[in-house]
Formats: sequence, structure tokens, C-alpha cells
Amino acid sequence: MPAVILKKGKERLIHLKHPWIFSGAIEKIENVKQSGETVVVKSFDGKELALGAISLHSQIAVRIWSFDVNQNIDEDFFSKRIQSAIELRNKIINYNQTNVYRVINSESDLIPGLITDVYRDFAVCQFLSAGAEFWKGKIVEILKQKLKLQNIYERSDTDSRRKENLEERIGVLSGNEPPDLVEVIENNLKFLVDIKSGHKTGFYIDQRDNRKILSDFAKDKSVLNCFSYTGGFSIYAHSSKAKSITNIDSSSTALNILLKNFSLNDYSSDKVENIEGDVFNVLRKFRDERRTFDLVILDPPKFAESASQINKAARGYKDINLLAMKILNPGGFLFTFSCSGHITQELFRKIVDDAAIDSGRSVKIIKQLTQSADHPVLSSFPEGLYLKGLVCEVV
Repeated sequence: MPAVILKKGKERLIHLKHPWIFSGAIEKIENVKQSGETVVVKSFDGKELALGAISLHSQIAVRIWSFDVNQNIDEDFFSKRIQSAIELRNKIINYNQTNVYRVINSESDLIPGLITDVYRDFAVCQFLSAGAEFWKGKIVEILKQKLKLQNIYERSDTDSRRKENLEERIGVLSGNEPPDLVEVIENNLKFLVDIKSGHKTGFYIDQRDNRKILSDFAKDKSVLNCFSYTGGFSIYAHSSKAKSITNIDSSSTALNILLKNFSLNDYSSDKVENIEGDVFNVLRKFRDERRTFDLVILDPPKFAESASQINKAARGYKDINLLAMKILNPGGFLFTFSCSGHITQELFRKIVDDAAIDSGRSVKIIKQLTQSADHPVLSSFPEGLYLKGLVCEVV
């Protein structure tokens, strides 16, 4: 069987049940013909430790399928793993109120490299690793059977693919081509989603629980939604009778879908203002004009794509948080987020603390937020916790 032999003393992460082996930990590779095939991982002295998928091009050289070396990595293996992921969602998703959710969350659902999101009668997949790509055909057939969906669309168009020396792929894997906009419901609110070219797989599903929390704060508030995209937070704010809603996004396409989402929910757009522009510039303009709000939402895209970008990203996060604090009315609320995996919870908290000091305001952290429950985090894979959020009162 193809094998990966670790360097002496490099078994620690395996013993901790971490699902990654980095290329620098490998002494030698034996009998491997192609990326994605299953290898047995051995210690330097030959002890069999785990089974995984090898990538001959990525720094993450092996992603572990199983720590049981007697496990067969076959169609039945993936069928059981997928069924287990579905059963978890059956426990936490109210399908009468929500038909958009993540059903497979990669390593944290014990299927490294596979993301699967459901949008009503479409499943959208990202095959992000050589191992997931190797088993793509079998996985698609299992998903059709287990999810009882014929329509499966691929959005494997991320940087992760390039790191694995895989081409980006977008298109139909099974069933029908999705319409330009798919109508879904989340907590009984309606949204139009562009699963063919929208951000991530079309919608920020990971913010569902946080959008619900926001609705408890927004009544009678003037709300500023920065990086608004298609208006997820804004629709929730309107549902709880916010006084006014201002959205900022650099994409006119996203803002147009946002207005459609207001119409879809029979909400008046009279109290909605859309600004197409750069959030940093618009916030500075508001500060200079002394324009203020009761509630500000900062949900920016990923600022740090790699460890080398952490310092630059930290400056960006501090800048927008400082500007937001400057334009909040006394007693106003700040919902602030980072989805950059390289920005830890501790660092994000420090960034917000530093912004608070420079703002000259008293800032109270009243709630910590994270990704929604259908984005679980495996205890042995802390990297799975990527979304950090804070709710702050700015006095």
C-alpha cells in the first residue's frame, strides 16, 4: 500500500488526532502514483498510525481520513460519514423555517476538503483538496441518495484548489443548471441567492445565528450595515422594525439583489439607503460629516489570506472598528466580525480593544459570537473556528 513515513518525533499531531500532516514532517513517500490516493501514515520506526489522502503539491501533504488503520476507505466509508453529518443537521436545523444550511463542513465533519451547502433543492459543493477531488464521483452519487436531491452544483473556485495544484471548476455535477437566483428561506425570511457566482457558495450561511441575534437589538435603531453584500443582516434588522437601514457595499450587483430581497419579503425600501462604495472611505466621510448611527455592523471579507498578511489585516480591522466607534451614538451597538482564519480570537479581541482605546469611548463587550451551529468545529481541529464576532456597547 502507498505509504508516508514521518520524520523521527513527528507523530505528535497524529496522537492529538489532528487531521493534517505537513510536508516538512515527512521523511519519505513510498509507492504513491498520484495525488488524492489513500496512503498509510507510518512513524519513523514503521508503526502504522492513520490513513489519509496525499497531496503531492500542497504544504498540507496528507489529510487524514481515519485514525483506524484497519478502516477501508471506500464508498461505504464516505456514505457513513455523510450520513453522520446529515444526522447532526437533522438535530439542529428547523427545516420548516430554514432550507439553506451547511450539511458537510470539511475536516470538522471528518471529510477533509469537502464543503456542501444546501440551497432549497440544490446542493453546492466545493472539493478543496486532492483527496476530495479523487473521490468526487462517488461523493456526488452518495449526496444525491442521502440528501434526496438531484441537483448538485460545483463551486470549486477557491485559492485552496491552486495550493493543491487543482484547476478551478464551476458547473453542474448532477441534475439541472441552477437559475441565476435561487429563492431560499432562513428563519422564515426569504432570500435570493446567486449560487453560480456569489460569494463563497452564494450566501453567508455561517452568519445565520448571528443575524437572528442582531434582530434582538435592531428595533427602533438607525442601522448601518457595512460590507452588506445582499443584505442578510439588513433583512433581519427590518424584520425587527429598525428605524432606518443604510447599506454599504462595493458591488452594485449585490446591492441590487439586496433590494430584491426587501421586495421578496414585502418590506418597504422607503427607509433603506444603499451606498455603492469603499467602506473605509464612506466611514471616514460619515465621521467627518458627524453622521451617526445607533447600530453598526462590520462583516468584512477575509483580510488575511496567509500568515504573512496578519499585520496588514490587523491594521485594516483596527481602522474600520475605530471608525465605527467614532460614528456610533452613545449607548449604540457594534456587531463586529473577522472571518480570517489567521486572525485568532485573542488577536481580534486585542484589535477591538486597541480601537476602543484610540476612539476615546468606553466600549463594553456584551456578547461573543461565532459561526452558526451547522458549521461545527472538531475539538482536535481548532483551525475550524474561523468566524469571530463581538457585540459591543459604545458609551
